[in-house]
This record gives sequence, structure tokens and C-alpha cells, in this order.
Amino acid sequence: MTEFKHVDYLWDDTEADQLDEVDRLVYRSNKLGTDQRITNTGGGNTSSKIMMTDPLTGEEITVLFVKGSGGDLRTAKRPNFASLYMEKLHHLKGIYDAADEKGVKTEIEDRMVSLYPHTVYNLNPRASSIDTPLHAFVPYRCVDHTHPNAVIAVAASKDQVELTQAIYGDEIGWVPWQRPGFALGLVMEKEASENPHYKGLIMGQHGLINWADDDKECYELSLGLIEKAARYIEEHDKGEDTFGGQKYAALSNEERHATLMEILPRLRGMVSRYRKFIGTVQSDETVLEFVNSHEASRLAGLGTSCPDHFLRTKIKPLYVGWDPQNENLDTLLDKLDSGLAQYREDYATYYETCKHPDSPAMRDPNPTVILIPGIGMIAWGKNKSESRVTAEFYNNAIAVMRGAEAISEYISLPQQEAFDIEYWALEEAKLKRRPPEKEFSRNVVVVIGAGSGIGKETAHRVAREGAHVVCADLNGEAAEETARELTDIYGMGIGVAGTGISACGPAIGLQVDITDRETVCKLFESVLWAYGGIDNVIVTAGIYVPPDREGRIPDHMWGISFDVNVIGGFLVADEARRIWEAQGLKGTMVLTTSVNGVVSKAGSLAYDTSKAAANHLVRELAITLAPMVRVNGLAPATVVEGSSMFPRERVIASLTKYNIDFGEDESTEDLRRKLAAFYAQRTLTKAPITLADQAEVAYLLSSGAFAKTTGQIFSVDGGQKDAFLR
Repeated sequence: MTEFKHVDYLWDDTEADQLDEVDRLVYRSNKLGTDQRITNTGGGNTSSKIMMTDPLTGEEITVLFVKGSGGDLRTAKRPNFASLYMEKLHHLKGIYDAADEKGVKTEIEDRMVSLYPHTVYNLNPRASSIDTPLHAFVPYRCVDHTHPNAVIAVAASKDQVELTQAIYGDEIGWVPWQRPGFALGLVMEKEASENPHYKGLIMGQHGLINWADDDKECYELSLGLIEKAARYIEEHDKGEDTFGGQKYAALSNEERHATLMEILPRLRGMVSRYRKFIGTVQSDETVLEFVNSHEASRLAGLGTSCPDHFLRTKIKPLYVGWDPQNENLDTLLDKLDSGLAQYREDYATYYETCKHPDSPAMRDPNPTVILIPGIGMIAWGKNKSESRVTAEFYNNAIAVMRGAEAISEYISLPQQEAFDIEYWALEEAKLKRRPPEKEFSRNVVVVIGAGSGIGKETAHRVAREGAHVVCADLNGEAAEETARELTDIYGMGIGVAGTGISACGPAIGLQVDITDRETVCKLFESVLWAYGGIDNVIVTAGIYVPPDREGRIPDHMWGISFDVNVIGGFLVADEARRIWEAQGLKGTMVLTTSVNGVVSKAGSLAYDTSKAAANHLVRELAITLAPMVRVNGLAPATVVEGSSMFPRERVIASLTKYNIDFGEDESTEDLRRKLAAFYAQRTLTKAPITLADQAEVAYLLSSGAFAKTTGQIFSVDGGQKDAFLR
């Protein structure tokens, strides 16, 4: 087959032929992983058996290079591949055969995984995948194991054996569902050896594995086999009758947006009973076609098939039987509440029914996928990357169900099999190997003023603690730049899903004018769509109006000073309050005031009095938002370094005021350093006050370190005795 309609042919000989054999494996893997129709994020694996030099003997030996545990085909690099001596891998068969009891789910199965490190070539630290035997024992040089939606549709059909024969003839064999491991690797070896005409196998309820002795040939074979299944499904597609046809109509974009704005914060609170979640919204045509259909409830209740899918999406999603045309928002909220309660009860029953004496403790019983007619899908994860992966996997599940229902009848894994994957000791060990979560890993932190100065530094500070950072600023381009900086540092993460801004990564940049309630409202709507809620709000935006040459401040600038420095903070708090109350989750707010709010000072009347009002706003908000939200104030002083509050003109005016020598040809930063050094000498600590000093306190006030502190103003001023509490 030379023409591909359902997959992308991406192989380029001019590029591939410049690579060594290991890098050609990486190249092949990346090309397969790039196409979501071929495999999901983090799913599937590829391998090549390559002649290498033994570092001890100098002999040429065969080494298996295979995608390691936790890797992703789309993004994998050379270090993501495990390397194992083939001879030693074959020696493991003797250990396995000597076991008194062997086969799927036996003790020796799991023990074999602990022996893989003893077969490692050249001290490679990459942990081996549980799928390693599938690649090692197939007697061909190159192996691709993928999770194509079209092939899983065949593998998840009631008539999967007959369909395999109808689509592939004798080219491809079939094996029933079996949990991946050593025993399955031996099954693969037997099938390939006894049927030399086979080019691969359909793995029941799981996916596709195929092989060849040439890497390009293996790549093209993978695409060809997937294309055949996809074309067969296309020929039998039911069109408007897919999923039994449409039972409900999708809401208009405006209605859907308005409904989501109401339910997202409430829903986040509902699913975050045990630990907080971050959301991803998917409301494209494909998802809407499914959730609005007659068969959506039945199919959703069956759960997913491919083990990679349900490890993220859980045994099944929560389908909410809401009629978007004839039922209102209150009814939807009631059904969400009762549906979640029933889901948690059902999950506990599933756990109790299927658990073994040595099973890990029950995990969070809340759903990670929620399906709502007229609205779409809302997926949840411990961070944005994981929630996008969850959404991606259920998108794949929908494609699988569509294909299976077109050619046969969709079936899922039996509950016990699903449980034994979800609570497998090896999966539990993998979870425990993950690094501990940082304090803000599950938090959404909105930093207003993040385009420059203290706000920009604060955005970077909370990001280091794992936060999802909303960088907001009057200067939208500056906010976006800060968000880009954070994304460049921490990456987008994995998972390809999300509608609109909900496809975002760990940081977004948004424009806001905090003196305009409408733009503040739009800011928080974007945050809800992106992440599902908020946890911490830090406002560093402010304005300083310098006096004119006569030392006066124009009358209209008084209003602007109070609008930005006082009323703006209130508007932000007032709009955030609705979200905090809807979530029912603890939150924090930090308002940036100034030590000038306490210290009377000539020449800055509007600024100083507005900051005094802001100090009291902190106290009022602390009372108003208690006990759900802690509110504290950060009171900086003379932060000259990189501050938008100290443009060149103000710095020169201050240097002139204090009779500090300077040259007009000196850079702005040099002038700022001179002024900062002067200010430092007026403090008790005699050290310049930096942006990092302010950001650290803004972070700490938002963290658990100050969990019992609210209504307080914290001066970060180097120690100015005139600002001492009185």
C-alpha cells in the first residue's frame, strides 16, 4: 500500500540515512508517535536489535534497544531507550521455566521485571518497560507495538477474531487479551516462530504488534496495517446513525461557555474532595457527537478497553444524563452532585469486589472524565499535563468505540482484568517512584502585574513550586512573554487535547485592566476554561504618580491612583470570591501595598494615601473572605532593580533630589543601582532590596507556611524603623 489516507507517512530517507542504528530507532519512534491516530501519548513502544561492542570483552554482541518505562514515542530521545543484552534476556527463560508456578499473574511474572536490570548493556540507567519481553523474544530485528485507534477498534470488538481474518487474511494473527509481561512475550515468540508468514499480531483488547528485519520496512508495515483497519472501518461507518444517532443537540458556543463558567468551579470542588485536580475542557465536534448520542450512556458505562486508556480514565467515566434542551442549570448541578456520589460508591464497590489480599489501598474514587450532553467532556488530573493526557485518551476511546460499533459491537475488558492492571503491584511501584509533588503542583496561581518587576519575579517563584501560573498584566504582550519564559523552562508537558485555551500548558499570559470589572471578569473566565478553577491570587499591579516640577500631583491622577492601587484590588477579590465560594476549596490572596502606606513622605501624596487605603483593604478582605481565603499584604519599599515603578525619569529625579552624582550617559540600570545603594544605606540591614526578596514573601504568604496568618501586612523594606508597627 503506497497511499495513506488515515495515517501520515513521515519517513525521509535523506534524514534517516544520516543516523546510526540507535538514532534511526529514535527517528522511527518519533515519526510513529507524532500521529495521534497511531498511538497515544506515552503509549506503545518500539525496538531494534543492534550489533554493539561489549565494553568488557570487545566482542560484537546483539543488544536490544527498546523504549524504556515512562517514555513517549512522540518526544523520546536516545536516553529514553533501555539497552539490554539479548543473550542475557534469553537466559531469563531458564529462571522463568524453573518456577513451580508460571503464567499470567503469577509471582514469577513480577519477579522477572526485577531481573531486567541484570541484563543491562553499558550501564544504561533507563528502566525497562514491562513490554520488554514482547520485543526481545519476537525473532525479528525491528518491532513496533502501537495503540492505533483503528486497530484497537478491531481488538475491542465482539467479533475481533473474525474481523482480524477479514481485514488481514493470513498476514496478521490474533492473540486474546493477556496482561503484558514475560508470559505474553513467550506467546509472541511462539506465534511468530510457528507462523513465519505472520507480520504481526492483533492483541485482543489492547493494540497491534508487528515486526520486520529492516527499520524502514517495519515503519511502513505499521502504517499499512493501520491503514487497512481504518479503511475497513470507513467502509462500514454509520454516518448520522453513529452511536445510535443524536439524542440531544449541542448548546450554542455562547450557551456552552456560560454553562461551563457556572459549573467548572463547582465541579472542581466536587472532584477535589481528597486532593485538588486541574481540568481540561474538550468540546469539539467529535466529543459532542458522542456525548449527545443515544448510545453514549451505554458505551460510557462499559468503560475503556486499551489498558493505557483506563489507567488514566479509570474504569469508566461519569456520564451525566442531563437534557440540555429541557433541563436547567440547577438540574445539571444536582445531577453532577448525585452522579459523583453514586460514582464514588460504585468505585468503592468495584474495589472491594476485585481487590486481592495484597492490593494497594483504594485510590481517589472520583472520576477523571465527566461527560455532559450539550457541553462535552471535562477531564481531570493532578496537573495540566496529566489532565490533557486524560482527555486525549478518552478522545481515543471515543474513536475506538465509534470504529467497533461500526464493524461489530464494542466490548470492554472484564472488571477484574481492569482492576488487576489498575492496581498491579508494578504500576503501584511506578507511582511510588515518581518524585514527590511540589507544594503548588495542584494549584492555579493568578499573578496580576506579571509583565514586569515584582509580578514577573513572583510568577517565576511560584512556578518553581510547580504552580500553574496565570500571568496577567495591563500589558498583554508582556504577560504573554512571562508565560512563554515559564513554558520554555518547564515545558508544555505531555498530552494533546483541550479546546481553545484549555489546550494550554503550565502558564498562560492574559491582558487585564484591574480598574475595569469587565476585563477582570473575562480574565477569570479564561482561567476557568484553561484550568477549571483558581487557588491563589497575587496582585502586584500598582501605579506611582510622580509630582510635577512644583511638587504637585494633578487632580485627575488622584482618581487613577486610587482606581489602580485600591479599587482594582477590590474588583479582583470580588470576582475571585465567586470562584472560591463555588469551589469550596481553601485559597489565598496577596495584595501588594507599600511601606509608604505607613510612613508619611513628602512628594507622593496620591501614592502614599492610596497604599494606606490598600493596607486597610487587606484587613477588610481578610474578614470578608474568611474562613475560606486568607488575605495578606506585601509592603515593599524602594525596589529599584528592574521595577517598572522606577523608569529612568523617576530615577534621575530621585538622584537629583538626593544630590547623588550621575552622568546622563549612564545606563538606566547603572543609575538604578546607584539609587538602590543609596536607599540601602537608609535601612537597618544596609542591603539593596531586590525583586527576589519581594517574590519570596509573596510566595510564602500564599503557601502553607503561613496557613494560620491573615489580615497582616508584611514589610519587605530592608528594615525601616519609621515603618515599624505602631
